[in-house]
Amino acid sequence: MKLVTLRFFKEIVLAACLAVLAVGESPAKILAPDFVTLADKLKPTVVNISSTKTSAPQHRMRRQPSPFPDPFQDFFERFLEEMPRRPQRERSLGSGFIISDQGFILTNNHVIAGADEIKVRLSDGREFKAEIKGTDEKLDLALIKIDAKENLPVAELGDSAQIKVGEWVMAIGNPFGLAQTVTAGIVSATGRVIGSGPYDDFIQTDASINPGNSGGPLFSAEGKVIGINTAIVAGGQGIGFAIPVNMAKDILPQLEEKGKVTRGWLGVTMQPMSPELARSFGLEGDKGALVADVVKDGPAAKAGLKGGDIILEFDGSKINEMTELPRLVAATPVGKAVTVKALRDGKAREFTVTVGRLADGGDEGAQGAAADLLGISVRELTKDLAAKMGLKEAQGVVVASVKSGSIADEGGLLPGDIIREIDGTVIASIQDYEKIIKGYKKGDVVRFLLRRGDGNYFLALRIE
Repeated sequence: MKLVTLRFFKEIVLAACLAVLAVGESPAKILAPDFVTLADKLKPTVVNISSTKTSAPQHRMRRQPSPFPDPFQDFFERFLEEMPRRPQRERSLGSGFIISDQGFILTNNHVIAGADEIKVRLSDGREFKAEIKGTDEKLDLALIKIDAKENLPVAELGDSAQIKVGEWVMAIGNPFGLAQTVTAGIVSATGRVIGSGPYDDFIQTDASINPGNSGGPLFSAEGKVIGINTAIVAGGQGIGFAIPVNMAKDILPQLEEKGKVTRGWLGVTMQPMSPELARSFGLEGDKGALVADVVKDGPAAKAGLKGGDIILEFDGSKINEMTELPRLVAATPVGKAVTVKALRDGKAREFTVTVGRLADGGDEGAQGAAADLLGISVRELTKDLAAKMGLKEAQGVVVASVKSGSIADEGGLLPGDIIREIDGTVIASIQDYEKIIKGYKKGDVVRFLLRRGDGNYFLALRIE
């Protein structure tokens, strides 16, 4: 009876594999891969990264006043003031993976940002000092290099455009400092927008991703890198996000050759096309990117685009969601003439736009990605984004990124904070935010009312 059952089971598995092959899919994508063999092969390509940086000395806390006389109050205050304030040493742990046998390693920018020293530990325990070859804050990627004086095992880069929801994936990294940890799961979703920056396009996975996994690889069932593990949801379980490896491949040559990334620029600010807006424009669907405004003398303005146009296609690629357009524009070579198809007054029109160069520190105007004096960029808090962040209402704008070392960074503003008010003025949209923030100058103090986590939080920053 056992033999019959076993043979019957084998026949079922064989039939399933043949059925899979018949439709052109790899059995490894459907059946669980051999994680033991994959881990043994791939662990040598993954490294642990530790970095240290020196931060400015923190202001000392003053003693709280007592309702009773304290003869030692003045003494203690003078003592604390006279004590030398020493710079603080901060350590950061992360992961990375080798992409060249010459020692080039890809990781997250936030793992090494501002570091005075970077150390890389290989799977065999050897440790090397690393140098930064290139960084890109917008995609949160960094390229570093070590000199191992020998050829190193290399992780093969795959094609993230080919992955599908439900595929098996495996992550290797350094969570909580625990070196060479292997976890597995599936692709939960693709194209996720989580409010981390203007080029959001994350792979969501339920493979365990924890602090210290940042910069590590997300492998496909075939053992190829399809993503770079980057973000987690605070308090969430089984929800991790990875940058698609194709986005990294697009910028790697620039990181290696120039140390930074030059991006294309269209010169527009945009906002999502909601069903209500679509109906107001007489459209049947809500696809496309609505142009809220154009930059004077920018590429779009010179080509004839104007506010109220709805961009449906850019250089042959259809625009289904507003978030797709900034990524397409950024990846376009500066100086290239492209065709932009848009709707104006219900009629399709074509424009030829010569793509400009995005200024360093700037953002293509996905409405709400405006860099300012404080060193932050913000995004529109749409209903979809509010729902993903667990919010009941979409009021305010979301802090998408905070530049390392900026006024906002030093003052404690965090990505994911929601700006509800500025100096008592309610912020209901990007236009509200940009209008009020432009009125500040050096020396002014800006007071924010933020939504952070489950509560409100006041924060004041001085513009220096």
